[in-house]
Amino acid sequence: MPANAKKTYPLFKAIVLAGACALVAGCSARYRDHGYVPTEEDLAEVVVGVDTRDSVAETVGVPSSTGILENSGYYYIETRFRHYGAKAPEAVSRELVAINFSDAGTVTGVQRFGLEDGRVIQLERRVTSSGIQDKTFLRQLLGNLGNFDPASALVE
Repeated sequence: MPANAKKTYPLFKAIVLAGACALVAGCSARYRDHGYVPTEEDLAEVVVGVDTRDSVAETVGVPSSTGILENSGYYYIETRFRHYGAKAPEAVSRELVAINFSDAGTVTGVQRFGLEDGRVIQLERRVTSSGIQDKTFLRQLLGNLGNFDPASALVE
């Protein structure tokens, strides 16, 4: 056995072992939590018919989202995602707590929904397009040269 082989064999062995450890670590599942849902103890402090929006926000916390109407409820949403290898993240649990209010501003009900109940909650974010195309500043500037009418600039 040559002298060089004796020196490179432990280095090769260490590199192979480090690569195998990286492969095993890369295939383990990682979990990430998003959002906030109040605990049962916090929700037990909310009294139906007595508490208002301000007292609920003080007791339970500020909601992660509210309804689109002015007098709608508070919604607390928490989602747990599993990241496994190169696969896309998958939602493994989602919980939603809805606190509804009357027209007078008092709590009318507290409801809890989740994947465990067999209710799939699809969160959809609808965003209005800005209308800005993927162009550089120079391309947008030069693209407007044909749209300029000097006569409209002189009219007062």
